[in-house]
Amino acid sequence: MKKILILIIILFSFSATGISKETTFTNEIFEKSQLDGKTVIVHSWNKTCSTCAKQVKILDKAKQDFKDVIFLSFEQTKDKKIAQFLNIDYWTTIVVYRDNKEISRTIGQTDKDELYSQIRSIQ
Repeated sequence: MKKILILIIILFSFSATGISKETTFTNEIFEKSQLDGKTVIVHSWNKTCSTCAKQVKILDKAKQDFKDVIFLSFEQTKDKKIAQFLNIDYWTTIVVYRDNKEISRTIGQTDKDELYSQIRSIQ
């Protein structure tokens, strides 16, 4: 009985950190947004990453608060070509672009105020 209980707890731990998100990054959207002078935020994540899950919550809120910013994301382990194209090596990476230039890059950032500050600094 104790082993079953431990197994259930472990299974819930893994499923609790899972992210329900899809890849939204495409080269076409990225390039068009850059040509239109938009601020673009790209988020690299993985389903089992707890830090990524925290970032997703913050970025989902930021989408509501910053309507003129384009938010794109991709799953690092599945979309390796995107990771190579953007030179992103880690799951928990957030990169901000504007006017075809990388403005900032953070790895593992989960502080809402810090992320919002990065967005506000380029608007």
